[in-house]
Amino acid sequence: MMKERKIKELMIPLSDYATVSEEDTLVTAIKTLKQAQNKTKQNYKHRAVLAYDKDGNITGKLSIRCVLKALEPKYRQFEHTESNESIGLSRFGFNNNFLSSLLDNFSLWDETLEELVKKASKLKVKNIMYTPSNGEYVDENAPIAEAVHQFILGCHQSLLVLKKNKVIGIIKLADIFDLVCDILNE
Repeated sequence: MMKERKIKELMIPLSDYATVSEEDTLVTAIKTLKQAQNKTKQNYKHRAVLAYDKDGNITGKLSIRCVLKALEPKYRQFEHTESNESIGLSRFGFNNNFLSSLLDNFSLWDETLEELVKKASKLKVKNIMYTPSNGEYVDENAPIAEAVHQFILGCHQSLLVLKKNKVIGIIKLADIFDLVCDILNE
C-alpha cells in the first residue's frame, strides 16, 4: 500500500515564497511579487505576498485582489467590520445591473486609474492585507486530503502550512491540482 502524501511534501517553503514586512508600502509589495513571479517556472506564478510582523511571524496575505481593492478606498463600505472581509454581493443573487449601479451610487472609480494607483502606492501592507481565518491553516503532517477538504469547503486558493503553530510554508490549490494531473498521467 502506498503511503499517504503529507502537506509538507507538496508545500512551498516560506524561504521560497515572496514575503514583505507589514510596514512596507504597496509599492514594495508589488515589486517583491513581480520579482518572485520572474524567478519562478513559467507554469507557476505567485499570486500573493505573505506579510510578517516585527517578530518575523506571518500575519497576512496581500493578494492581487487585495491590491485591486486597495485602489478604491470606498470599497471599505462593503466590508464586514469585524472580519475585514468583503461582502460577495453576486453570491446573494444580485444581477450585473445592480452591481453596476453601485459604481454610480457610491461614486466608485470616479478618479482615473493612474490617480488611484498613485494614492494607493503609499499605503502600508498591514492596512490592506488579508488576515487569514482559522480555516486557512493546515499542519505540515496532515494528509493532502485534509487540505483538499479545506480548499473545497472554504473556497480558498492557498493555505498556510504550520509546524508547531508557526507558519513554515504555503500550499496552493493549483499545486494539488497538478498532483492530481500527475497521478492521472502515471
